Amino acid sequence: MTSEIKFLVELDENRVPEKLSWTAQDGGVEAEEAKAMMLSIWDSKAQETMRIDLWTKDMPVDEMKVFFHQTLVAMADTYHRATADERMTDTMKDFCDYFAEKLELKK
Repeated sequence: MTSEIKFLVELDENRVPEKLSWTAQDGGVEAEEAKAMMLSIWDSKAQETMRIDLWTKDMPVDEMKVFFHQTLVAMADTYHRATADERMTDTMKDFCDYFAEKLELKK
């Protein structure tokens, strides 16, 4: 059994992303538009993370700040599920709160 997730990136003449969309048929997603994406892939042989970070040129900065905050919170949750390390998870979440406070994301 396999499952496919597909990303489509439309570029302008300078190779800057103008449009991002993704499809994950198993999840019921078909050519859903996105303004930004961050993908991390672990290369076990090289013991390093490979990354693809893309955003469209019309991605608003205020939305990018929220996107980063939500990504950091999700990373803390994923770290906890993967390691059960309560102490570091709490530290990461403290940073997420600090990040949101400094960017005035939380009211």
